[in-house]
Amino acid sequence: MRINTLLWLTVLPVLFSACSKDAKHEKPKPVTPDENAGYELNEQSLTTLGYTKIFEEDFSAGLDKWDIWEGGAYNNELQHYQSGNLVVDNGKLFITAKRETVTGNTLPGSADNKTFTYTSGRIESKESFTHTSSTQKIRVSARIKLPLGAGMWPAFWIYGDNWPTNGEIDILESLGRSNEYLTNYFYGRNPGVAQTDGSATVTTVTSGTDLTTQYHVYELIWAENTLTYLLDGKIVETKSATGKGGAYIPFMFGKQQRITLNLAVGGDIFGPDFDNSTIQTSTMYVDWVKVFTAE
Repeated sequence: MRINTLLWLTVLPVLFSACSKDAKHEKPKPVTPDENAGYELNEQSLTTLGYTKIFEEDFSAGLDKWDIWEGGAYNNELQHYQSGNLVVDNGKLFITAKRETVTGNTLPGSADNKTFTYTSGRIESKESFTHTSSTQKIRVSARIKLPLGAGMWPAFWIYGDNWPTNGEIDILESLGRSNEYLTNYFYGRNPGVAQTDGSATVTTVTSGTDLTTQYHVYELIWAENTLTYLLDGKIVETKSATGKGGAYIPFMFGKQQRITLNLAVGGDIFGPDFDNSTIQTSTMYVDWVKVFTAE
């Protein structure tokens, strides 16, 4: 999610040449916020595979397990993140992007203010997760209904301090479209400088079903030499240390990373030709977040 702009500019023409043309024609579909239809994770099957659950958020008791991002962000995004755009109700988290003008910090804790034309929400887990000698796999899972609308950039990802020295793994990034999302990862030895090459690390996952009308389960299995991505219990991609763009995966192993859920508005990822006037605000729905470990 936190992007090195130069790396992404080399990838955008290939992956998203149609984004600014097509996404604006997909109008948001009405959904019932508390509708629970969709895929559900079978935890018993994970227990059989040797996984132990170490973290669970079912959004039944507020956001006590999370830090709330207050302020702007990176990547020339248009939104100001604030608590008012996060609603917990009926065991669900609703992250809603709104078109409204506010003045706020350019980044959390910054003394510099600016005017924003959109607001939205972002949370980060207070707890971080890493591997140990007895837990060589970390499985991060969330049940999410994606927003549909031009300019919507929802994300489910993990990252560590001093970005990207402890790595970042993007489990899900969508561009407001109904059946596609991206996976990616970043790593660099020096703060603020990613050594990974987006043209080799970014993958587009295309689903045969609409990801914006029902809940789906997005997962990452993070191991020493592989990043395995699953959608509704099925592997959709594996990035390997020996495969294209995977050389830096082992460098993240054993590093502390926290979970992040957010809905950005606009930004560099949509490319220089994207027309901000076509933005259609929407809501990202999160049913639960879970973390499992295995040997």
